[in-house]
Amino acid sequence: MRTPLISGNWKMNLNHFEAITVVQKLVYTVPKETYETVDACVHPPFTDIRSVQTLIAADTLDLFLGAQHCHWEDAGAFTGEVSPAFLAKLDVDYVICGHSERRELFGETDETVAKKVAAILRHGMTPIMCVGETLDEREAHVTEEKVLAQVRAGLRGRSADDVAGLVIAYEPIWAIGTGRTATAEDAQAVCAAIRSAVRTDWGSDAADAVRIQYGGSVKAANTAELMAMPDIDGALVGGASLDPDEFARIVEATADPGVATVR
Repeated sequence: MRTPLISGNWKMNLNHFEAITVVQKLVYTVPKETYETVDACVHPPFTDIRSVQTLIAADTLDLFLGAQHCHWEDAGAFTGEVSPAFLAKLDVDYVICGHSERRELFGETDETVAKKVAAILRHGMTPIMCVGETLDEREAHVTEEKVLAQVRAGLRGRSADDVAGLVIAYEPIWAIGTGRTATAEDAQAVCAAIRSAVRTDWGSDAADAVRIQYGGSVKAANTAELMAMPDIDGALVGGASLDPDEFARIVEATADPGVATVR
């Protein structure tokens, strides 16, 4: 049984004071027993990580700490970049790599994503490797071709054990921040194709263990339907994660589908 993972990607939002407030409200809102069946992770900006890490550790909160990005080298002349070694020292659990905004706006390639996956694993953290298609690619009916090529390129050289322990996030680029969401059935079809590719290339044990998230305008209102799909093991949440009440409803709806309509 794969434990669902709900990841809140705050992107370039919230200073460290605001981040502390959001975490405190989130933990206060979500019943403690919810975390017995759902893993929840927050991915603040780099300037907030130490503050959030201190809060999680001091209050022994049932939250995982994530980062939004890292370099593949441990040190060097890479102005503006962040070393995976530094993140590991801050007890970061999950690191997003290959997010569509990094690919589209900052030129990240499948090759650099593969290097980052290797670096994150090397430091004992878990990659959340993002894959997804553009609207043009969707309309050209090459979604599966594009997504599976990204999966195989990003995981090239990884062992079955490596793949079993990581997270793959399917985030259709056309659905991010647009208010448009893939139907649960469409999202399931792509996530099932990803799991099938993992099964073919890395074996059944890896395919059964790898967690596959959906990301793209996820809200409390559509969480239960998405999480009911057999190959969707959580969500990579963007804007909705900035609102602790909405993010709490997403986490709770993952554990109990009735919550989204009750609250």
